[in-house]
Amino acid sequence: MIRTLYYSLRKGMNIELPTEKYKEALDDKNGLLWVDFCGETPQICEPILIKVFGFHPLAVDDALQEMHTPKLDDWGNYLYIVLGALEYKNNELLTHELDVFLGSNYLVTHHDEQIKALDEVWEACQRDSRHIENGADHLLYRITDYVVADSMEIVENVDEKIDGVEDEILNRPTSAVLEQLFALKRVLLTMRRTVTHQREVLNKLARDDYRIIDPKDRIFFRDVYDHLVRLQDLNESMRDLVSGALDIYLSVINNRMNDIMKTLTAVATVFMPISFLASFFGMNFFQPHGQLLNWTSNPTFYVVLTGMILILGGMYLWMRKRTWV
Repeated sequence: MIRTLYYSLRKGMNIELPTEKYKEALDDKNGLLWVDFCGETPQICEPILIKVFGFHPLAVDDALQEMHTPKLDDWGNYLYIVLGALEYKNNELLTHELDVFLGSNYLVTHHDEQIKALDEVWEACQRDSRHIENGADHLLYRITDYVVADSMEIVENVDEKIDGVEDEILNRPTSAVLEQLFALKRVLLTMRRTVTHQREVLNKLARDDYRIIDPKDRIFFRDVYDHLVRLQDLNESMRDLVSGALDIYLSVINNRMNDIMKTLTAVATVFMPISFLASFFGMNFFQPHGQLLNWTSNPTFYVVLTGMILILGGMYLWMRKRTWV
């Protein structure tokens, strides 16, 4: 899908501009052209990016090849920027690559999957033209701000997940809880990799001198950079929480294992004297033989049975007094 948003002071806003009119829109220095490629094949994107916009083939090749970390390349008349849009879905963190070409009066975005933040900016621009009246660099600021804002929502969701897992650890630690901990750890590691590189990109936009970036707009990118710094700090804090929750889980499991071993040892200890008596007498009360008839008489049976019960109770009371059970 290729969608186009063209704003001109003379003609207003146009969202149905055909590709044949791109050249004319680019010649309008007072206008702004935003072209968004979503899930289009390289065979369709490459001719437009190279022939119409005049981007370098290496930059186009980078944009059409996925799995790049966030970065920024200065090509003189335009900037090539790679951003990472995060999505938290089914307890997994997905990273969608967003490729951006920023020129003096145009913005080109390319992505394979639908990106929520980009759609929100697109709808905001259609509702209110003030979002695009300040130039292409200010529109890029809007996009980066929405991308980081979505990441903040993910942080809140992950924080709630960590609280829930901590409660489960204290109430009922199971293997499923351990799987959740490792899943959260993977989510935070993925977020950390993306946020770290994205932070460097915003730092360059906020502080370096690029011809395409208006100096008065650098303060806006600095604001997004500050949000990313806070996001990285929150990520580090949550990683510490997950590590602490993992230590608590292992401690609870070890304590429960110790309780189980204590119980089994107590049971074995209680039955030890009874086993000795049973093995000594051979339990031959019902099959008398030889000259030991008194040993197998009914009174002897009841005496031995009573002795076993008294020993069992005495061992239990003794271990309880020692706080073993």
